[in-house]
Amino acid sequence: MAKRLVFPEGYKSSLTQKETQRAIKTIKDTFQVKLAEALNLDRVTAPLIVTKASGINDDLNGIERKVHFTMKEIDGTAEVVQSLAKWKRRALYRYGYNVGEGIYTDMNAVRRDDDCDNTHSLFVDQWDWEKVITREQRTVEFLQETVRAIVKALFETNEIIKEKYPVLNTVVNKDVFFITSQELEDMYPDKSGKERENLITKEHGTVFIMGIGARLKSGHRHDGRAPDYDDWSLNGDILVWDKELDAALEISSMGIRVDADSLKAQLEIANATDRMGFPYHQGVLSGEYPLTIGGGLGQSRICMFLLGKAHIGEVQVSIWPDDMREKCAEHNIILL
Repeated sequence: MAKRLVFPEGYKSSLTQKETQRAIKTIKDTFQVKLAEALNLDRVTAPLIVTKASGINDDLNGIERKVHFTMKEIDGTAEVVQSLAKWKRRALYRYGYNVGEGIYTDMNAVRRDDDCDNTHSLFVDQWDWEKVITREQRTVEFLQETVRAIVKALFETNEIIKEKYPVLNTVVNKDVFFITSQELEDMYPDKSGKERENLITKEHGTVFIMGIGARLKSGHRHDGRAPDYDDWSLNGDILVWDKELDAALEISSMGIRVDADSLKAQLEIANATDRMGFPYHQGVLSGEYPLTIGGGLGQSRICMFLLGKAHIGEVQVSIWPDDMREKCAEHNIILL
């Protein structure tokens, strides 16, 4: 396990563990308020478990095993959520939200097949958000406008945390560089997707890579994306340059969601047309569910980035391999 780790030379946390806990609260309290104000979102409660039969759970790349169990008084199988991408859209419909209004929530998930490293944990915590839009807003321009609003909230949060803890020196570039995954492949045809992300983000600081999920000219995908929530032509990832890890750090996966036409097309590409029978998919296909934009913002990743941490385990409590804990301790990385 530990061979995948990055150990910054001479690393030492700028904050004590007590200061870190207080700083995490400041970041979370600040950022979620700024995000809600920027996008006109209400905070709502969210599920930790859903039924398998609902089709609500996120299938991610389609190969990850969900944590599941049978129940004492309810027929069927329950699953621990992997994300709330589909649940949020149904919630907007059920709660009666109108165009321009949205919701956000603390999303806690378990992804048992994720690799453990500096930025990945079996425990996932995000601010998941979703907003009702018009058909006319299903454009690249509106997507980019939304990304800029999110990055502005991150920039302002960083300024506040640095004022409170002057020892911190994280830089957030609020001028987002936009590029499509195909343009990025054309620039660096001999590089992997991760290598391309590092090259472009190191140059620009804050990057939004658009169009993730479909195959590129090379026949490869830039990255995987489930076929039934984001429209692959109107989505993307927000990346920032993490100077501690000397690498691009993805802090958000987001996008304009599928309408009936793009849902059908993407399910066919993914050989997953059997999902059309699920209640969620029927709600999209029939037009019952509203058109939306949404995404997730990694809470722990944002905290580790703004606080200059080298490992996500410095800002969240999870389960780690024993050899990882030992190796991290040897390099002054103390996991919670």
